[in-house]
Amino acid sequence: MKLFSFSKTNVKEIDQKPFKLEKDIQGIIENNIGTFFNLLFIQSEFSVDKYRIDTLCFDEENNSFVIIEYKKGSSYSVIDQGYTYLQLLLNNKSEFLLVLSQHFNKVLSKQDIDWSLSKIIFVSPSFNSYQKDSVNFKDLPFELWEIKRYNNDTIVLNEHKSNSQESIDALSNSKKNNVISNVSKEVKVITEDQHVNKSNESIQQVWLEMKDKLLSINDIDIIPKRNYISAMLNNKTLSYFIFRKNNIIIELVRGTVSPDGTKSKKYFDIDDPKGFSKESSWEWKSGSKGTIYQIKVDKNSDVDYLMFLIKQKHKNLTL
Repeated sequence: MKLFSFSKTNVKEIDQKPFKLEKDIQGIIENNIGTFFNLLFIQSEFSVDKYRIDTLCFDEENNSFVIIEYKKGSSYSVIDQGYTYLQLLLNNKSEFLLVLSQHFNKVLSKQDIDWSLSKIIFVSPSFNSYQKDSVNFKDLPFELWEIKRYNNDTIVLNEHKSNSQESIDALSNSKKNNVISNVSKEVKVITEDQHVNKSNESIQQVWLEMKDKLLSINDIDIIPKRNYISAMLNNKTLSYFIFRKNNIIIELVRGTVSPDGTKSKKYFDIDDPKGFSKESSWEWKSGSKGTIYQIKVDKNSDVDYLMFLIKQKHKNLTL
């Protein structure tokens, strides 16, 4: 990837500023963990048994642990280290739970954590073809992110995404890979198909059309979660999609209203001349009220009109 600065009619290439140490990468990521990955930082250099985890994080949306490892070289196996660390997590739940309880200053139990959504994130200036090919499965609980730094203080993060429909379970049958089998019994990767297959064929076709239009918007990612699929814009939620047999429920977050009537930043008002959206709300323990717009999608829905509604939320997030 090349980066250029633009001045009037001329462009000038901006040189990369290589990282000298893994610690340099670690410092940037840990200081901006919420912005980069929408995670909560828990602890740096967390030691368990004979291993030391670079960065321990928590995914508050999924109630699950995330381990981040930083690499500069290429003489290591992503598969081996990834599964070793996941097995370390699953075999030492009490120790991970203790450090999380200390962070939140309250007692947590193992039932408070969704261990099945645990994952590993590898961050490196580059990954070789062998490392990329080794994680080319549709349901691997790993993420590979390449990080580049440039002389104008720009940081670029790119995720390597799998394009395979093969399952890691194909390897877990081997005795040689019993660690994969052991981890796979508990850790499950949520896929888009798991949600889409809940709906009938006509609804699936509507989703494919809507998804195609969503992905045509710059910087939109489709992220499967346990109970829904999220459309994300640079780590901000654009919309939720909840799949049912005969319809899809789209949820657009409107915002929060505090007890004194103050509305949250970027509180969202929709322009819906056809009246398809319905407001729903709930009250937090703090007394604040959370509000969303819900839109029901069926086989006869006008996808262009649905996108007209969703793009209003996109504009709200980018202002």
